[in-house]
This record gives sequence, structure tokens and C-alpha cells, in this order.
Amino acid sequence: MDISRRQLNKLLAATGLTAFLPLRAFAETAAQAKGGTLNFIVEPEPPTILTLAHTAGGTQKVSPKITEGLLTYDFDLTPKPQLATEWLISDDGLNYTFKLRANVKWHDGKPFTSDDVAYSIELLKQVHPRGRATFANVTTVETPDPLTAVIRLSKPAPYLLSALYAAESPIVPKHVYDGVKIADVPTNQNGGAPIGTGPFVFKEWVRGSHIILERNPDYWDTGKPYLDQVIVRFVPDGAARAAGFETGEFDIGGDNPIPLSDLERVKALPNIDVDSRGYETKGDQTQLIFNLDNQYLKDVRVRRAIAHAIDLNVILNTVWYGYGHVSPTPISTFLPRYLDTSIKPYAFDLKASEQLLDEAGYKRGADGVRFNLRLTHNSYNEGFKRVAEYLKQNLTRIGINATIDSYDFSTYIKKVYTERAFDVTAEYLGNQFDPTLGVQRIYWSKNFKIGLPFSNASHYNNPDVDKLLETASVEIHDAKRQEQFFAFQKIIADEVPVVNLISLENVTVFNKRVKNHTIGAEGVQSNFAEVYIKDGEG
Repeated sequence: MDISRRQLNKLLAATGLTAFLPLRAFAETAAQAKGGTLNFIVEPEPPTILTLAHTAGGTQKVSPKITEGLLTYDFDLTPKPQLATEWLISDDGLNYTFKLRANVKWHDGKPFTSDDVAYSIELLKQVHPRGRATFANVTTVETPDPLTAVIRLSKPAPYLLSALYAAESPIVPKHVYDGVKIADVPTNQNGGAPIGTGPFVFKEWVRGSHIILERNPDYWDTGKPYLDQVIVRFVPDGAARAAGFETGEFDIGGDNPIPLSDLERVKALPNIDVDSRGYETKGDQTQLIFNLDNQYLKDVRVRRAIAHAIDLNVILNTVWYGYGHVSPTPISTFLPRYLDTSIKPYAFDLKASEQLLDEAGYKRGADGVRFNLRLTHNSYNEGFKRVAEYLKQNLTRIGINATIDSYDFSTYIKKVYTERAFDVTAEYLGNQFDPTLGVQRIYWSKNFKIGLPFSNASHYNNPDVDKLLETASVEIHDAKRQEQFFAFQKIIADEVPVVNLISLENVTVFNKRVKNHTIGAEGVQSNFAEVYIKDGEG
């Protein structure tokens, strides 16, 4: 009988077998129009346009158009070929063999080989915020020939095959980084003018305005991309972005590119549509992160007092206009397999907050103030500033004087993750498709590293939590893994190094003339090789 690849994968997983997965051609149902320019809204402007050492949302949208990964994914996260055409996993989960695509060239004309794969994985293991966990068990990457890469592991990594897409694990040209010290990789010039294998070639970056990407005439997928050009536009003002979609100036944007207060009105326009697909790899989670080096926030009673001063339903409905779910544990509601639903938010109770602060020895002074805190917020979305403003108001009610420091995105990253010049920050860290990759980085003591964006900003250190996270990261039995993640969530709920807030729902807003923009789990983080513009629509 005939069975689909998905059915085959399930059968193989159930029996413990593995097999090479052959290339499956993308079935085109209609002739694609060639040419045209796509105006792609990305906000805020990213600090770099290569995801090698950064997981900023803007970086993840731009980088894959230029620099590709080994795999891409269907909406159900079934892997599909990109730079790898076939893959084989050993029965013990310790060896991953990838057959690489032949006749692929870097944008500078050099050939793509297995040496690039081996070098990229070594870099990702050392400089990528999540890659340090993703590839932690990699002992070596062997290159028996130019088109074969074999990843050897010391322990199983049950999440590894899901982490190999371009926005997460880009493959970079080894020859570009020859002689570069590891410490200098994040600031290497290739981050600002990348050389990749992707369908679009970097042309220019005018800071504060735009990035221009041009069609790669030598792309390995003959006939693609269909577009001549992608112009990445940076427009800080949300109202201006909404107006641009209305007038047709902008073609597409992801992660709720216009203010949620305008979304219902804009999506009702005849030329505009929205798509909630393409976020299956994200698991978006918002949180308040405490700097545990702060003299006040070291005390768990103070952290619990602040948690009691927050009404998550108010944040959901007034800040995010109902686009999300209350999510009080480190694991997003979008990852139900590992979510402990028995954990509830701290009750909104200002009297309990006051009592805890009194017990901690921080009585109100003659002016009613107990102490001062510095609040900041990720500038990726205007909603995070509103979260900070909400927190400031409620902290005032319990005797904490809070000031808000607002920065552009690059400065924010530096202030929080390098200078540590904050006390509480309203942050946004996606769970991704697995807690080991998206959640562990926030709470794992070994991921506290000055200058590493989106890492353990709280400087949280609990050996029991470390052990649970490290054990879960290599556990191949899902029921045991679930138990480990449940135990981890209970400790975090009790110790509150972070107040988890809302799992956000995201949509892509697009002009109806833009086709094939969301064809898999990566959505607007894909390479856009399939995107085309159909004139006369929208």
C-alpha cells in the first residue's frame, strides 16, 4: 500500500527505526509571476542581519533571505530539505548524517561544502544564545566528503532535528571567518553585509531607513526566486505602518506589524488580509525579568510582592487587546505537551504585596516610598512599553518608586545584556518549538554570559533547576521529560526570578497581491524564494 512521508515518519518513530528522507519537490499549482519588488516591514530595525549570534525578531526575518539552513519545515514541523537533501539518525540518537545539496555557491562564488556546515555548528555552539544549548552535546562534526556532514553527539538531543532552519541555525561561509577570534564573531562585518547561499543577495543597509536585497541569479533552485528585489523597511511609528498598508505602500509584515488597536479596522480593508499561520516555531512568551543582582530583588519576598501587584488579565486585555493567553509559567500555552496547567498566576492582591514588603524590612518612608527601581522594556513592540507603564503605576501603589528607561532596540540589548543597567525589564523571549531551546536559556545558570543577547538576564542560579533542565535536554522518553519540565515550572513559580505574563498571538498582515508568503512553519522568517506578486489583486 502507499503511505505518505508523514505516515512513514510516524511508523519509523514508533518502531525506533530511522531512514534517509529523500527530497520532495514543491508542487506548484499555478505558473508564478516573475519580477517585482516586495516592500517588507520589519520593526524594530535589527542590530544585525545575520542570526549567527542573535535571536532578535528583526534579524530572524531578514537573515534567512540571504543565509540558509540545512532544513525547513511544514506547518506540523515535519522537516523538509534546504541545504541538506537527505538525513539519517542513528538508533541511539547520537549520530546525524546529512547529505548536502550539490552545486551550491556562496554569493561570492565560492563552493558550499560540508566544511561550512561543521564550522557553522561550532560557531553556533559558542556564540548563539540558544545554540549553546542546542549543540551542547555535539562532540564533533565530521566531513568525510564535501557533500556529507556527520554530527556526533555525546548524549541524545531530542530537539536537534527541529532546530536546523535558517532563522535558528544559519550555515555561514567558513572562508569569510578565517582567522576571526570567537569573541569577535558577533561583531564581524558579515553580520552587517552577509554572504550567504540564499535566494537574495545583500545590496545595502541604510541605517534607520531600509535594507535592499536583490535576486540571486545563481540560486541553486533554478528559476527562483520570483521576486527581483526585497526592500526591508523600518518604520518606527505604528500608525504610519498601518497607513502604509492601507495605501499599498507596504506589502507584508509579520509579528503584528501594526498596532493591535488598528488591526480589526485594517484587516477589514478589501486589499488586506491576515494569516495566523507561520508562527509554529515561536511559542511567543512575554515576561518581567528581575535583575537578581539588585539588592532589593535578591529577596524572594520582594519578587513575590511585585508578582501580586500584577493583574495578568488587565495586561492581556488592555495592553494586547485580547490577542494572547494568560501564561503564568515559564512554558508557553503554545507548548501544551510540557505545560503544567496546575500552576496559576499570583493573585492580584496589593495588600499581600504591602505585607510581603513590610516583612522583608522595606517599610514606607515619610514620603511613602520604600525604595527605587529602574524599569525598561524591549522595544520590539510598543506593547512592552505599555507593560512597563502599567507596572510603574502599580508599584507606586505599593510604595516602590519606579522610573522607566526607554531605548532603541540596539541600545536596549546593550543596557540589559551587556551593561546590566536595569532592575526589571518587560521582555519577550519565544519558547520556540521546544523548552530546551527557548526556555532553558533564560533560567540555566550556565547561560549567564555578559554580552549574550536573550540569555539569563536575571542571573538566576539554582542547581536543582540546572539539573532538571540538563536532564530534560537529553531525555528521549517523553513522559519522563514532561515530569522534569513540570518540576522545573514549580520551582520557578515559587522562586519568581521572572514573572511570566502572556503568550502572544501573532498575525502576518499582507496585501492580497502577495502570494506564497506563508508556506510553512517559518512564515515570514522563511527565505521568500517562493513568494511572487500577482498584479491586479489587492
